[in-house]
Amino acid sequence: MAGFFTGPIKHEAPEPLEGPVVPTIVGGTILWFALFLVQLPFYGWFDDHGHTWWVWTCLAGGGLGLIGIWYVRRRDAALKRAAALTEPTETTGEPQSS
Repeated sequence: MAGFFTGPIKHEAPEPLEGPVVPTIVGGTILWFALFLVQLPFYGWFDDHGHTWWVWTCLAGGGLGLIGIWYVRRRDAALKRAAALTEPTETTGEPQSS
């Protein structure tokens, strides 16, 4: 197995795939909270069978999802700001030098 990690890299890593990150995280967070709310009426059953961790896992997933929403929104805004800085500015009427 040691030979697998030795030697020069033969190709560059591909660019990361970008997709609708913010809606995906928001949807997942809503799903975690919905699962938590659906399980609440059955808390007694979960407690009797030793599965209360299912309920609390859904609440933790929703809470972590809120942190994720905050993170990806800031990341998305930073990417947009960086893209705006690297875009060429509109023509200002001045002749361009070649």
